[in-house]
Amino acid sequence: MAKSWLNRFLIWRIKHIQQKHFVLFLSLVVGLLSGAAAVIIKNSVHFIQKLVTKGFSQDLHNYLYFVFPLVGLLLTVLIIKYLIRRQVGHGIPGVLYAISKKNSIIKSFSLYASVVTSALTVGFGGSVGLEGPTVSTSGAIGSNVGRFLKLDYKTITLLIGCGAAGAMSGIFNAPIAALVFALEVFMFDLSIASIIPFLMASVSAAITSRMMLGDNVLFDIQIRDPFLAGDVPFYILLGVFTGLISVYFNKMFWFIEDAFARFKNPFIRLLIGGSLLGVLIFFIPPLYGEGFQTIKMLFSGNYSSIVNNSMFYGQKDNVLLMIGLIFILMFFKVIASGLTFGAGGVGGVFAPSLFVGATGGFVFAKSINFFGWSSISESNFTLVGMGGLIAGVLHAPLTALFLIAEITSGYELIIPLMITAAIAYLTSKYFVPHSIYNMQLAKRGELITRDKDKTVLTQMDLHTQIEKDFNTVHINANLGDLVQIIAQSSRNLFPVVDDAGSFQGMIELNDIREIMFNAEMYDEVKVSSLMVEPQDLISLKDNMDVVVDKFTKTNAWNLPVVEEGKYVGFVSKSKLFTAYRNHLKETTLEE
Repeated sequence: MAKSWLNRFLIWRIKHIQQKHFVLFLSLVVGLLSGAAAVIIKNSVHFIQKLVTKGFSQDLHNYLYFVFPLVGLLLTVLIIKYLIRRQVGHGIPGVLYAISKKNSIIKSFSLYASVVTSALTVGFGGSVGLEGPTVSTSGAIGSNVGRFLKLDYKTITLLIGCGAAGAMSGIFNAPIAALVFALEVFMFDLSIASIIPFLMASVSAAITSRMMLGDNVLFDIQIRDPFLAGDVPFYILLGVFTGLISVYFNKMFWFIEDAFARFKNPFIRLLIGGSLLGVLIFFIPPLYGEGFQTIKMLFSGNYSSIVNNSMFYGQKDNVLLMIGLIFILMFFKVIASGLTFGAGGVGGVFAPSLFVGATGGFVFAKSINFFGWSSISESNFTLVGMGGLIAGVLHAPLTALFLIAEITSGYELIIPLMITAAIAYLTSKYFVPHSIYNMQLAKRGELITRDKDKTVLTQMDLHTQIEKDFNTVHINANLGDLVQIIAQSSRNLFPVVDDAGSFQGMIELNDIREIMFNAEMYDEVKVSSLMVEPQDLISLKDNMDVVVDKFTKTNAWNLPVVEEGKYVGFVSKSKLFTAYRNHLKETTLEE
């Protein structure tokens, strides 16, 4: 009944509503739902944090900090293993993978999986953020809305982008930065066909979040100090500094990720990661949770409150010691985030990037002021430091620029932000060619880039290009046997295999045309003497970029696909080219 109703609606929609108008309407819907998702995830975390810290005994404060992250990670791992029973990714990389290799299909369980697991991870003190899971949830909203309405790949991908923009807008109440984020991080085409839906989704999400939260936004920061042209050299140095910290962030994160990947048992990863994380938070309480409270303390100048409930509380008036502690805090936040992920937690790296950027910018400015090298605004450098880390870690300088401008309700710092973000991005890019979101995909050759050719090739599936209607010839056969096979085939290429189906070589019809009608040679000439080696072989593990490169180097029209020595089929250059053209038309977002 419901299916029949849906079909009637879809037919009516095609007759009465133009596609572009329908997409705009859907972008509003996805934006509204994304804004609601952002509020639900945020409030869930706050509810859990208040629940577990209610009635905190001061004597047990640090000991509970040690225990709670392990409890949250245990609950997360158990829910994933026994209730969800599917892998729950880290948010944005999972969405990028769905776009590049899964035809923008994000399974329906992603609508709630990230909400539940990230709320438990962060609510109990996991040192990660909520932006990634919110983007994952909102991307799933866009994908499932598109699939429910039987839309094409191009439109579904656009709705995923709307979800991503809506998620970031709902969290930070920064619609322009969210729009730029969708274009910059997800590599969407900069066209009217994409910008207008993203903008509508971003604005509707911001309005939804504002209506549900009121003035309780994530940051309420007012710039107190003006930008001074004389500070430009220090902003240049800050760009280099935050760029180098971004390199450390990326490399340390993936070092920890690779270290935990060696443990196949999830409960061993949980025990090791959760315990180490608990120890870190026991000694450094500001590592507990997202860390936005620490960022607000740095803005307000109340930096000594960071050591509250820690063994260093008695030294809070020692400025040099505090600079050293915040400097150490900056480095250990990356380790704490890596341990949270390694132990099986679910979250994002956007908030840790902001945290590390704020502490880095503050330490930079405080050190310069303390040693009397100059007198610069600590709050301004804290803000710009956040922008530098976003540019360096996420490789998203424009997102950094507009996010800091919007959360401060002004463009007073636009020039230092441009300087620092650009230098941080270039410094990080020099040492780490891919952002933390793209590194895993880049290793597998599945990365979406702004190179249209590579993007289309990345989204194409090798398995669909393999042709298997070639008649095989046994290596022990003779010319007479081959002629009989040729008579039953419409192909001019014949793979040679042995009893086990292993690929031995191939025979091209043109190579034997002069002898194939000489009956006297049918018994004398063996297939093994006629076959030739191919110019190259294609593996099922090859990505499409590698396949095209092999065709370019060999100038061949057909190449065999061989996996573990077994013959699979052939890939044709002409079929590949046709598929490329068709895919290019399907994926282009321009009107």
